[in-house]
Amino acid sequence: MDEPVPTTDSIDPLYPAANLPSQRIRWQNLVKHFEDKYGGKPAFVARSPGRVNLIGEHIDYSLYKVLPMAIAADVLVAVGPSSDESQKDVDAIIAMLNTNHRKHSSSQCTVPSLGEAHIDATVHEWTNYFKAGFNGAIDLLRKEDATFSPCSMDVLVDGDVPAGGGLSSSAAFVCASALAVLRANGRETVKKKELVELAIVSERAVGVNSGGMDQSASVFSVKGDALSVSFSPELHAEAIPFPQTQPPITFMIAQSFVTSDKHVTGPRCYNLRVVECTLAAEMMAKGLGVELKGDSGPLGRSLRGLQHAFFGGGKSNKDPPVSLGDPQTPYKEQLETMLSMVAELLENEGGYTREEIADSLSMTVPALEEKYMTKFPVQAVRFMLGKRARHVFSEALRVIAFEELLQDPSSTTDPDLLPRLGSLMNETQDSCRDIYECSCPEIDQLCSVAREAGAYGSRLTGAGWGGCTVNLVPRHKVDDIRKAWIDKYYLVREPDMSKEKLQEAVIVSEPGQGAVV
Repeated sequence: MDEPVPTTDSIDPLYPAANLPSQRIRWQNLVKHFEDKYGGKPAFVARSPGRVNLIGEHIDYSLYKVLPMAIAADVLVAVGPSSDESQKDVDAIIAMLNTNHRKHSSSQCTVPSLGEAHIDATVHEWTNYFKAGFNGAIDLLRKEDATFSPCSMDVLVDGDVPAGGGLSSSAAFVCASALAVLRANGRETVKKKELVELAIVSERAVGVNSGGMDQSASVFSVKGDALSVSFSPELHAEAIPFPQTQPPITFMIAQSFVTSDKHVTGPRCYNLRVVECTLAAEMMAKGLGVELKGDSGPLGRSLRGLQHAFFGGGKSNKDPPVSLGDPQTPYKEQLETMLSMVAELLENEGGYTREEIADSLSMTVPALEEKYMTKFPVQAVRFMLGKRARHVFSEALRVIAFEELLQDPSSTTDPDLLPRLGSLMNETQDSCRDIYECSCPEIDQLCSVAREAGAYGSRLTGAGWGGCTVNLVPRHKVDDIRKAWIDKYYLVREPDMSKEKLQEAVIVSEPGQGAVV
């Protein structure tokens, strides 16, 4: 899927028909706001959507396949670039406004002609996301022309992806920003793959060990389809059509209204899990006597890399040597083998201290911290390596099973298809709650209520520790499940919750269109 990001002069293909009236008003207001603030219409608008992950939770940064889909909610970046030739080779002035000015104050930054926008990752500031996309874009342009200097830009941002809601508002923002900067600086054609790859790296500048699923879903997605995204041996995305079943496959998204911004809670949540998975790979490699090669994981090593090393045809350096896997072993069996070895190689269910890990890896604690915990600091006394590896390998197997069900030619007439898909989603939630420990009581309750009201499957989606649930439901049960959530969760949590907030809390989701200009 290395075709260009599409351009369009109509918003009709971007949203479900029911959303178009409100979206037309939103886009009109965006243009009017831009005119009021900057004195002219924007040259273009870059758009990138949020996403919901159907299955494959917290395994993208271990380089395992995931299955997300884009949603209608998105980030819009309206841009008025400077076309003044006299401004070349001078410092660029970037003016940044947000339509939600009460929450997000305006800002301006000066970018040296051969420099980049300064980002202070220790400060949680909305403009950091635009700057991250900006820096990624100009880095790409400088690889093509070392003397490139960016143009000045007037920018207005509007987003309706809930921040901290588990729907990847940050990835949508960075992708839309990078796309906008490339376009403003003369790139008429932007390849989807290059946009995704630069956005993955760019978001890490804001303080998150991003894996790549969010950016892939935001850019590669095709309206009406799920998206299969793999990361090894390289980034690849493929649209997976949903079977035309009766009843139709229907997804509902429910907000918990528990906000967990991974850029804020990363040291004890998201980033910690990235470090734990990386260390699990290193410890298992040590126990098997195999050497991990550098890969595209956030810290340069991954559990997928461990699988490749074990089944790569090499030899164990243990004395006596460990018998390694046959390279001809089918992929699914490889995963089952990796899962079976976790208990033996990472036997301490109570977790490992820094001292224990350092000793196992034949390094000092300061060296361990410098290599794995400096770029993105973490807060932990014990590292639960066995539990994290067990979740990753078992979740990778569930993704395979889910995709096989969707692609089975008999799926359209299989009465057990939706219950079987739902069962896999429920298994994911159980693993996220009990093994990966990235759920929370509110998410658990939303899932429980949905299942009791008739959902086939219900699980958290996104980084976890709050955010949203994604639910596979019978079409005729949509109203019953919505009412159950309102009565047993939303109005219990907030008895005076407004009708508007209740309406925003639950949406019936259709697979959306990826990034466009």
